[in-house]
Amino acid sequence: MSDQAAVSDNNAGMITRVEELGYELKVGQVMTTDVVTFSPETTILEALDVIKQHRISGAPVTVDGKLVGIISMEDLIRALRDGRIDRSVSNYMSKDLITVKAMEKVVDALKIFAKTKVGRLPVVDENNKLVGLLTKGDITNGLLNALQRDYQAEEIIRYRASHLFEDIESDRTSLILRYRIIKDDFVHGGAASNNIKRALLRLGANRQIARKCGIAVYEAEMNLIIHTNNGGFLRVEIEPHKITIEAYDDGPGIEDVEKALTPGYSTATESIREKGFGAGMGLVNIRSCVDEMNIKSSKESGTNLFMTMYLDKTES
Repeated sequence: MSDQAAVSDNNAGMITRVEELGYELKVGQVMTTDVVTFSPETTILEALDVIKQHRISGAPVTVDGKLVGIISMEDLIRALRDGRIDRSVSNYMSKDLITVKAMEKVVDALKIFAKTKVGRLPVVDENNKLVGLLTKGDITNGLLNALQRDYQAEEIIRYRASHLFEDIESDRTSLILRYRIIKDDFVHGGAASNNIKRALLRLGANRQIARKCGIAVYEAEMNLIIHTNNGGFLRVEIEPHKITIEAYDDGPGIEDVEKALTPGYSTATESIREKGFGAGMGLVNIRSCVDEMNIKSSKESGTNLFMTMYLDKTES
């Protein structure tokens, strides 16, 4: 998925389970933890031997566990061309590093891969200590493993709960889910959307509806985490014929709603962008997933985002 496209393909139609998993899985769940590393004093010749032995295309350079650089096969080839195989990797490693955190979503790591064209992303903790390494191959393997793990369990749970509303008689039957979203709480970002999607599947919603709703709620959830003063609330009402979603907060409001709906437009700070968020596709992705979307916003009263999805019998 790129920063320049919505959550699905050209017709903004079907959302695959793989795309959905990108919003569910965290980097820490798919990264490689047994990482080959070098010290800055490792010679080019020694590094070449290790890379050949392990069949890898590069490795992090660390000092006391802290990441200080990345040495790639391209860097090593450059050293060979210079005839300096006796030099240390510190002379050729890249120090302009792009990293991710283990708690970040896989979809955000994919955006970084698409934007930067790097081959690997070191995974670091809050103290810049290396905890893993992420490649596109790791993501592919992680997605395949997740598909294999959850398929059977999901089918059983869905079957058990799919007739929940059938024996209830009332003029209006609905289930209301409500979540408090904390500002800057990136650790729990996506938890509400995962819970809502799971509830829909258990209630018998077809997969496509659940996927679209999960992505719409995730984007609304991240907006509350990133762009508000004090966080906010998510409210989802599930009825047999429709799903109504509301995200609301107490400020600071959206200055120009039309501009906010422009792909790529974002008011996220540089620190938020460094975390891999704030690409300016949140409202665009939401609009691609729901049937109706309304925004009411002001500096005085904050922002209310209303979304509606109509249910049908379409199978995914």
